[in-house]
Amino acid sequence: MKNNLPIKDVASRQWGNVHGLRWYIISLIGLATIINYIDRGAINFMWPYIYKDFGIADADNKNALALITSFFMVAYAIGQTLTGKMMDAIGTRMGMTISIICWSISIALHSIARSILSFNIFRFLLGMSEAGNWPGATKSNAEWFPPKERAIAQGIFGAGASMGSVIAAPIIALLFVSVGWKMTFACIAVLGFIWIIPWMIINKNTPAKHPWITKEEFNHISSDQNIDIRTTPSHIYKLKELFQFRNTWAIISSRFFIDPVWWLFVTWLPTFLKEQFAFDIKQVGSFAWVPFLFAAIGGLAGGFYSSRLVKKGASPHQSRKRAITIGCALMLIALILLAYFLKDLKEHVNVAIALISCTLFGFQFLINNLQTLPADYFNGKNVGTVAGLGGTAAVAGTLITTWLVPVLTKTNYTSFFVLGAIMVPAAWMCIYFISSKNLSNKKI
Repeated sequence: MKNNLPIKDVASRQWGNVHGLRWYIISLIGLATIINYIDRGAINFMWPYIYKDFGIADADNKNALALITSFFMVAYAIGQTLTGKMMDAIGTRMGMTISIICWSISIALHSIARSILSFNIFRFLLGMSEAGNWPGATKSNAEWFPPKERAIAQGIFGAGASMGSVIAAPIIALLFVSVGWKMTFACIAVLGFIWIIPWMIINKNTPAKHPWITKEEFNHISSDQNIDIRTTPSHIYKLKELFQFRNTWAIISSRFFIDPVWWLFVTWLPTFLKEQFAFDIKQVGSFAWVPFLFAAIGGLAGGFYSSRLVKKGASPHQSRKRAITIGCALMLIALILLAYFLKDLKEHVNVAIALISCTLFGFQFLINNLQTLPADYFNGKNVGTVAGLGGTAAVAGTLITTWLVPVLTKTNYTSFFVLGAIMVPAAWMCIYFISSKNLSNKKI
């Protein structure tokens, strides 16, 4: 592996004295993910209250948001694969830095948008650059954590996505009321530039070359690996070769179906609350954060659950699959109840929020395990690429559902929840019936 030391150099090197360095790294990635979701979610919270500034009629409101979201998602799809290869090529330290600089500039540009066209351009730039956060985090976790801890690490960074939405709801509402939508975009852009400072200081290199790492932590990271990170280079597959593996297709197809369910709520929850319960932006800020708080808890719970199974002797990929099954079951039950009782819930917003919270809890319980599978199935410089391919497939599925929502919700949101309920078992079947059945502990 490019950045790892020969075994003789490992034996003779000077060790550092910073204990638990890997937890500092994943905490910074989790913080970057919070910033990522604050930036991307700002428009979803404000759009139901600013679209008239652009001369858009009420009837065209959701179609306009779908168009803006599509520009973001198309760029996000392209960016997942491109940034995945970038992370493999230049490493996560510089790869994550480049990504967050670019997306911070992009979100700042939103403040000067004058039309739907300019919004679309800036959303495209934002999607392209924000995409790097996911393959970068997956690759970093593979470098810094042994298999038994990777789901926990993925859960921490995944919880950042949820916490970003938790924080975004009240913060965006407060900024919007205080300084208007233009300055709101400018204010949140500053966060990414601040993040770069501790990232560059703490994340100096990979574990094998980091001057602060202790010998005990390095041995802990490398002891559980299927391939010794100190000595064994991994084969780098071309995209055409990666598509020959069933596990690649399992990851791609499952994310095509499951990720859009998350995006249904990230994109449309503020609009749903306004239309279903006649909320103003202050009320949206008061309620919309709750489901994402439960999502954050679900991400951590799913990571601890599968990691505990691994520590008890279960194989990593089987432990992830069990967590995926539990998460799918929770999501399916909640979505069915939302679809069936939606009319009765109109006067019971707390029940609706509770069921949505259960849905997002289940999603994050499973998704961090699903996103960890590339590191379980593949080695070294293939991890970021496969993770990026999965992210691209997730975006492709989300684009389809984004354009379905304005059609499905013309009269009510029942079909909105039915759509989510259909996609959940489809994702579960992909991961269970496409992935290799006789996978040994040897990774590809």
